[in-house]
Amino acid sequence: MEEFKAKRIFVSHTQSIKAAPEKVFQQLCPVKEYDWIETWKCDLIYSDSGFAEQDCIFVTGLPGYERRTWFVDEYEKNKYIQFIVFSNNYVIRYKITLTGKATGTTEAEWAQTITALNADGNKYVEEFSIGGFKAMIERLEKMMNYYLETGSMLKEKA
Repeated sequence: MEEFKAKRIFVSHTQSIKAAPEKVFQQLCPVKEYDWIETWKCDLIYSDSGFAEQDCIFVTGLPGYERRTWFVDEYEKNKYIQFIVFSNNYVIRYKITLTGKATGTTEAEWAQTITALNADGNKYVEEFSIGGFKAMIERLEKMMNYYLETGSMLKEKA
């Protein structure tokens, strides 16, 4: 059997959200994301409460991404949520950590460790765009701030 050497990358970016951690944390849920992310689509596989919780499982098939299975493996309400995300070619450990500020705002660090499972996964890691990741997190920041301020979704420009 040919030896495979998995490639790995770590990326993170921090958002500034104009709300307390309790408000932000509620939105980090596969069901609640329908309220503020226009392109969001998922199938909730398992959740006792119907929302994000320890051991929750859901599947996504977002445009431009292969089908992924998400498992909530760490969860502390209003502080952090960590997903293990499985695809055919790589696994992602995806942790979002919330830090409340005296101003009533929240710093939200979005951190990913992506590990290849095969040659296609190595290609994904090699071609992963840190700038693209940062732009995505900044777009999510804008959408969440808009939603928390207005109670409505920020629509993509037509």
